Amino acid sequence: MRRHRNVKIVATLGPASDSYDMIRALHEAGADVFRLNMSHGSHDEIRERHAMIRKVERDLDSPIAILADLQGPKLRVGEFAKGEEELAEGARFRLDLDRSPGDGRRVCLPHPEIFAALEPGARLLVNDGKIRLTVDSCGKDFAECTVAVGGTISNRKGVNVPDVVLPLAALSEKDRADLEFVCQLGVDWLALSFVQRPDDVQEARALAQGRAAILSKIEKPAAVKAFDDILRVSDGVMVARGDLGVELPVQNVPPIQKQLVRKCRAAAKPVIVATQMLESMIESPMPTRAEVSDVATAIYEGADAIMLSAESAAGDYPVEAVTTMDNVAVEVESDPTYVEVIEASRRADRHSVADGIVAAAREIAETTNIKAICCYTESGTTAALTARERPRVPIIGMTSVRDTARRLALTWGVDCVMTGELSRFKMAVVNAARAARAQGYATAEDQILVIAGVPFNVPGTTNILRVAPCAEHLIFAADPE
Repeated sequence: MRRHRNVKIVATLGPASDSYDMIRALHEAGADVFRLNMSHGSHDEIRERHAMIRKVERDLDSPIAILADLQGPKLRVGEFAKGEEELAEGARFRLDLDRSPGDGRRVCLPHPEIFAALEPGARLLVNDGKIRLTVDSCGKDFAECTVAVGGTISNRKGVNVPDVVLPLAALSEKDRADLEFVCQLGVDWLALSFVQRPDDVQEARALAQGRAAILSKIEKPAAVKAFDDILRVSDGVMVARGDLGVELPVQNVPPIQKQLVRKCRAAAKPVIVATQMLESMIESPMPTRAEVSDVATAIYEGADAIMLSAESAAGDYPVEAVTTMDNVAVEVESDPTYVEVIEASRRADRHSVADGIVAAAREIAETTNIKAICCYTESGTTAALTARERPRVPIIGMTSVRDTARRLALTWGVDCVMTGELSRFKMAVVNAARAARAQGYATAEDQILVIAGVPFNVPGTTNILRVAPCAEHLIFAADPE
């Protein structure tokens, strides 16, 4: 299904998008990737949604990526005798391991790992930062705090600890069970929550055993500090701005977003910008102008994908939200300024033959009347490197591996077409020309670029770049053998 934009759209499924007809409508409206939030829904519900996505994929003959988003450890306070208490600014408040119901002076925080890492002066943020506590003194089973920002605290509200690296694995027991379940089910991407260090990613990779690509969610200050090392061991990244905005000053988030997107682009790894992009569309058929500008900013930065959360999972207007994102993307990418911004921000370290070939392909495409770049790819690397160049012409990813086609649904500008295994380069050119014509990118009178590696079907062998006609009789005339 040809899109008239390069940035991809991720739509989260939930109660508002829990039928075949709705999932199909979302895909036809522009959703390229469907996110299964493992924080919500039973395994049976996840299995049903997965089956419906795959049916839409078969019915429309359009590769769709499925992203399973693991919950990660959830840090919460205990319960209060009255259900809630009011904390006044400047008051003293104690957190401890005592499981008895809390009151206006204390409450249980059933996470000894937090107390092990705390230091005086550290901040504790409760209920998405609405309540802020400063640690005055602490031990292995308690923290005496001063209320810096007061408010109502109630049962089982979440706790963020932004100032320390917690001795917690990114994968809880629930996450491990969920990871194995979705890998057996057959998802394409695993989004890993609570990432603090590269070892968290490596642990998930070892458990996935190549059955899904690993996408690291950057939602903690520790992950921002260790980002270069985390990126090196990740297959992709999600800039989870909601949690970042809780644990960091909100004014820090936009420059961090821009920095992370650029680093991902340079590394040729897909990056999703997520959280609150069109949040007003949960209840309104129209977004705010600020939200439209936010979506546009992510597109101008060159993000591979932009994501809808509650808007498509639980909102009243899921199809309208996807349509709005699609319309914004088409409009932004038709702006001459967009091309200028993207090209001005292009940077990449090129060390391999494949790097040189995709860079040359972009140069040729932009200085001649080439209609598309067709790249043969088994692992997806060649298509990702081509996308890193952000060429002005469409990218057609040709692959015989269904999993590769699905994973590339998350990569900027790549339209994947399934092809059989090849043994001759001539047939690769013929198949590329047929795909370009079938997808409406070119006519028989046009030319395309073909990138491939010989021998075929061997990852990492990209070594051929050819300018080819789209008319088959010209292909055979040029190369009768």
